[in-house]
Amino acid sequence: MLHASQQEDILTAAQILKKGGLVGIPTETVYGLAANALDGNACAKIFAAKGRPADNPLIVHICDIKQLYTLVRTVPEEAEKLASLYWPGPLTMIFPKADCIPDEVSAGLDTVAIRFPSHPAAQAVIRESGLPLAAPSANLSGRPSPTTAQHVLHDLGGKIDAVLDGGACSVGLESTVITLACTPPRLLRPGGVTLEQLRSALGNVILDPAVLNPLEAGEKAASPGMKYKHYAPKANVILLDGPREKYISYVNEHPVNAAALCYTEDQEFLSVPTVCYGNEQDPSEQARELFDALRRLDDLGVKTVFARQPKLDGVGLAVYNRLIRAAGFEVLKL
Repeated sequence: MLHASQQEDILTAAQILKKGGLVGIPTETVYGLAANALDGNACAKIFAAKGRPADNPLIVHICDIKQLYTLVRTVPEEAEKLASLYWPGPLTMIFPKADCIPDEVSAGLDTVAIRFPSHPAAQAVIRESGLPLAAPSANLSGRPSPTTAQHVLHDLGGKIDAVLDGGACSVGLESTVITLACTPPRLLRPGGVTLEQLRSALGNVILDPAVLNPLEAGEKAASPGMKYKHYAPKANVILLDGPREKYISYVNEHPVNAAALCYTEDQEFLSVPTVCYGNEQDPSEQARELFDALRRLDDLGVKTVFARQPKLDGVGLAVYNRLIRAAGFEVLKL
């Protein structure tokens, strides 16, 4: 365990990465499992540690906008505009990849996803290593993403070289992913930079159908978080779509071996064990709390979790995107 407040620990993490090792690092979104993005063998270790399917591409993290131009073939004007607004920050952009990007990173695609994180520890490790870092979430594949160093240790302890503890993540959900390798640009994964913000900056931005629905059979995942059931606790999650009164009534009528993943305001009215994922009127709090809440559900030992569906706008769309995958797209209309 390394500590982001200690410069010598930052240097230790950088040395591990330069030697082809794996380090769990904090970002403002979630903790990432970092490796040298230019070393296919190092990146292959990420897939092995996580149990991640090889056709699920990785995101490359940089600490200087100049690095972008060495990793991609072209940078459209739209990308420069978004970078000026939201980098560093929770936004990933997809570009045609340069030859230096190994297939392990791009999952065989001709594109690469790039992000400039705002977390000072992430920037420091990238800077000290002198490398762009491939870093998917530092969890076992399919599990809720980690928002603390302890989450990383729980999932990957003994499988990676180090974890750099930088405290709890401030955003709590993985970055927004937009592809600029097509016209018009397409939102592939919602996050802290919202669809409304992207449209305000660029005009026409299409919401990819896979944000709200499973990929079609045989369709390739263009971004992390698109293809597989993700973020799931051990219990079966069912997303309940309806007003508060109907949610509470339904849950209380189905109490056997069940729990509720609910808003703070719902808790006192429910007769089953509850885990809250934030205030109903605060989507940013819901985003910060969601993955920790999904992990805490495992402590209850129940078979079924009835989750309250969030609103589908702003950051709420990102919360919904993660919940619907945790539920394996099982939604009950009330």
